[in-house]
Amino acid sequence: MAADSVDPRQRPPAEVFEDHLRLAQEGRLDEDLARNVSPDCVLLERRGVFHGREGARELARYLTEEVPHARYGYTRRLVEGRFCMLEWTADSDGARVRDGVDSYVIEDGWIVAQTIRYTVEPKTGGES
Repeated sequence: MAADSVDPRQRPPAEVFEDHLRLAQEGRLDEDLARNVSPDCVLLERRGVFHGREGARELARYLTEEVPHARYGYTRRLVEGRFCMLEWTADSDGARVRDGVDSYVIEDGWIVAQTIRYTVEPKTGGES
């Protein structure tokens, strides 16, 4: 069976997780939301509780504003059944994140819950 004909709701959590990370790295937010994020997803972040794809889109917008044109690094991935964790970094000309951690609950081919935690560090002149 061709990969395109596989029911996306039948994908195991590790596959959903990796697809989400790949699409995020490629800047394909709309495709990522449609393929991987449940319409009923609950996202917990320092600003509060966000819901669904619009909540995920809003949080992505905040991160883009805080660390514009960032280069992201995925430093550690953990998967255990339906639970996943990502440690990540981001670096841009004016700011960086060294301590990003997201956790996920993935069920029936969807990210149904996510927590997001990171600290934005402004860069001073001459820093790279």
